[in-house]
Amino acid sequence: MALLVAAQRLAELAYARRNESRLRARGAVESGARHYPLFILLHGAWLLAVFLLIPADRAPSWPLLALFLLLQAARVWVVATLGPYWTTRVLSLPGAPLVRRGPYRWVRHPNYVVVAAEIAVLPLAFDAWTIAIVFSLANALLLRHRIGIEEGALAGRS
Repeated sequence: MALLVAAQRLAELAYARRNESRLRARGAVESGARHYPLFILLHGAWLLAVFLLIPADRAPSWPLLALFLLLQAARVWVVATLGPYWTTRVLSLPGAPLVRRGPYRWVRHPNYVVVAAEIAVLPLAFDAWTIAIVFSLANALLLRHRIGIEEGALAGRS
């Protein structure tokens, strides 16, 4: 499972890089670049922990695995809603309106909700409580910082 998630994340990074290049060419400005490597480290370490610390023969909790798959559908919805604006960095394109459709109608930062749930649910599906707790706490600390940066970047846009 960790290998499938890693492949998905690599595909998302490629999509994000393409969008990032296009947005920068249109004048997008990055905020908070210094914290970005911490997210890469966190997500890489999380995947590595899932891969190395959960025995391959451990039976999953099927309801939690189903929830994880639903979270993947939510992730696709978030990415599809933002389309060419979706990146893994905090980029702001001056003059671009805020997206208020799809999951953004109800949640200000739906991608962060999905990722936070994924970080907890996948290890919990394999009874790996320690991985779920440690990485959820680390993610919460990073998100607290990042959401502040993102809100600052989005301030004044409607």
